[in-house]
Amino acid sequence: MAISKEVLDELLKGYQGPDDITGPDGLLKQLTKALIERAMDAEMTTHLGYEKHDQAEKDTTNRRNGTTKKTLRSDQGPLEIEVPRDREGEFEPEIVPKHQRDFKGFDDKILSMYARGMTTREIAGHLKEIYGTEVSPELISRATDSVKELLDDWRTRTLESFYPILFLDALVINVREDGKVVKKSIYMALAINQEGRKELLGLWIDQSEGAKFWLRILNELKNRGLQDVLIAAVDGLSGFPEAIAAVFPKTEVQLCIVHMVRNSLKFVPFKDRKAIAADLKKIYSAPSEEMAVDELEAFSKRWNSKYPMISRSWKSRWSELMPFFKFPETIRKVIYTTNAIESLNFSVRKVTKNRQSFPTADAAMKLVFMALQNISQKWTMPIRDWGAALNQFAILYGDRVPL
Repeated sequence: MAISKEVLDELLKGYQGPDDITGPDGLLKQLTKALIERAMDAEMTTHLGYEKHDQAEKDTTNRRNGTTKKTLRSDQGPLEIEVPRDREGEFEPEIVPKHQRDFKGFDDKILSMYARGMTTREIAGHLKEIYGTEVSPELISRATDSVKELLDDWRTRTLESFYPILFLDALVINVREDGKVVKKSIYMALAINQEGRKELLGLWIDQSEGAKFWLRILNELKNRGLQDVLIAAVDGLSGFPEAIAAVFPKTEVQLCIVHMVRNSLKFVPFKDRKAIAADLKKIYSAPSEEMAVDELEAFSKRWNSKYPMISRSWKSRWSELMPFFKFPETIRKVIYTTNAIESLNFSVRKVTKNRQSFPTADAAMKLVFMALQNISQKWTMPIRDWGAALNQFAILYGDRVPL
């Protein structure tokens, strides 16, 4: 929103130096106080449903009830504001929520809305609707550009040397490039750390998902300090196990069993799907590998005449399926599927769904990073029964599990 020259002249009347603007009692501090209080008055009007000093009959018995002083920590130093109250104590300002003592302008609010998937124009509309403030999409883009430095620092940070479990997966997005929309893959590496909590290790973008790019990612993780992983849970991408073995030769690759089941059912007519899914479950829920092999043979005898490719695919990838069987139930629940990272992908897709395509790959990375930072704040609790699982790892893998 452009400010007229006349308004600026009036504001700067008597200007003698920088302190008149940025000093402890300067113009910026006064304007910030005035804008916050004006925005809260507008919020109170919306909350009550009528304008201040409106003498007409009201639809509510609630009324304005004076103000309360509150001191904020701001870029201009301590800032005392008057917070409007309502008689019933229901009003909660959005621009400076209850218990908040810091105020740094609209940037944090812009970033929060952007991280939840709102487009720049939606954010501008929201700020205008709530605060009556005109904010251009260009200004919002500049505010979100501050994330780029955080993203770069985060992507190059030093990692722990050991993670028990690593999930690797990718999701596809549309990006505009050279005047056309192309598909690109956003790669994610999600680990379970020694405390049993999720930790996103990295984020990358490339033209399409492939084992060669995963090899580059694994090498980068190693260069950032990661030296050992016990189990890598992956989908069925060809060449994936070989890429992992080239960088972390001791790591056991666990193929996602849910992916195997989905692929097995892909070409099965509806009438047989339920029966085949039940027989496949007998294989991956077997108490031991020996019993799983017996169940696989039984499956072959029953279904090979109609669907020979199913048992053939399970047998050909058995070495990537079998690590699962040596673990107790607590560990099996974690590694038999890549659901941990697929759930993360689902959360990211909810944020990106408002955009048919991104203007650049950097814009996509910026949004996904912000969304992931928002999502990861909920990762406060370790995996259930993690202590027992870690003891099992220590017995199975010995000195590779740090004390």
